[in-house]
Amino acid sequence: MMQDTGIPSVAYAIQLVVAPAFLLTGIGAILGVMANRLARVVDRFRALHYASEEKEPGRDREMATLLRRSRWVHWGISLSTLAALLVCIVIAALFVGSEGIFNPSRAVSMLFITAMLVLIAGLLCFLREIALSTGTIERPEQ
Repeated sequence: MMQDTGIPSVAYAIQLVVAPAFLLTGIGAILGVMANRLARVVDRFRALHYASEEKEPGRDREMATLLRRSRWVHWGISLSTLAALLVCIVIAALFVGSEGIFNPSRAVSMLFITAMLVLIAGLLCFLREIALSTGTIERPEQ
């Protein structure tokens, strides 16, 4: 008598997990961009802070803007990371559900919706940081 090895259920779970795995890749790319922007903000802040003790025109205003930008990027990174963690939980729930231990459909739906809302919030934070950064660009006097 042949014993069921569960290969079809694992194959089905892998099929379900492919889309969230690509989503994780996308979130990872977004996190890389946000981390680079945060590094640039920190570098510029340090350069202004340690450049000279003299008060340059607009220096304090630019440092205040950099501080706001860093906070927005920080929130964007935190929320996007939380979205990635929720997607990982979705993937784990799909595998556990494929074993027939419990029906994960409701939990997976709620986790995925929450992950998308958190990711949207993270992207909105990133969008705000971009708006702040472009607001500091001034046209040189001719």
